[in-house]
Amino acid sequence: MARSGLEVADVFRQHGPAYREANGSSMSSGQRRTMRSIEVCRTAALGGHVDGCDRCGYRKITYNSCRDRHCPKCQALARAKWLEEHRAQLLEVEYFHVVFTVPVQIASIGLQNKKVVYTILFRAASETLRRIAADPKHLGAEIGFLAVLHTWGQNLHHHPHIHCVVPGGGLSPDGHRWVASRKGFFLSVRVLSRLFRGLFLSYLQEAFDAGKLEFHGTLAALSDSDTFKDLMKSCRKTKWVVYSKPPFGGPAQVLEYLGRYTHRVAISND
Repeated sequence: MARSGLEVADVFRQHGPAYREANGSSMSSGQRRTMRSIEVCRTAALGGHVDGCDRCGYRKITYNSCRDRHCPKCQALARAKWLEEHRAQLLEVEYFHVVFTVPVQIASIGLQNKKVVYTILFRAASETLRRIAADPKHLGAEIGFLAVLHTWGQNLHHHPHIHCVVPGGGLSPDGHRWVASRKGFFLSVRVLSRLFRGLFLSYLQEAFDAGKLEFHGTLAALSDSDTFKDLMKSCRKTKWVVYSKPPFGGPAQVLEYLGRYTHRVAISND
């Protein structure tokens, strides 16, 4: 089916002012700035430049782009550069696609405390991979990996999780040789899941104790220390999902998949 030609920018230009007037008190300065950037992207408001051909003399005036990372029209080049850079870093070894996901109760807290919770998510996932990989009972090597945060799922619901592209091996403790993982198997997801859960909840409790978490609306009751402690107990009994498989199309396929989301937001012009 052909596109109608309607873009996010068109919707913002037509309805943005009224929306901000009605909901301005609940919008952050960043959200306002992003809406405005998308509205004026590639319009006279941002000025323009002249593209010309030295041979035939053809000239074309083009309006400037806003370059906001949330703008659906401005990320194609950035995405291509990102893919090129990371493809160049791939090693000629087997790779694994590892995904760390948090339970819905934690996701709800993250929606109201994005910076704190997403930082914890990266920290817990990173420490889990490095610690288990360094253990001689599992791999006994120092590993490296690429991690990308996704905050929404295919149904556009809030669903924070981290995708990791991990080489199947790492450097020996003395740094002199490569230690390869078993063919088709990297690290036990059961072991990864348990450590990830423990680390994440420990760091989340520290953030609560330090007064770094805020709770509003339906989560307001979690401001009470006993209520929050009960939630932590419940989460410790929950099975946390960690996925680890070699990608069918190799690491380049995973990079291509991640590249679709590193330079776009949930709602696009497609």
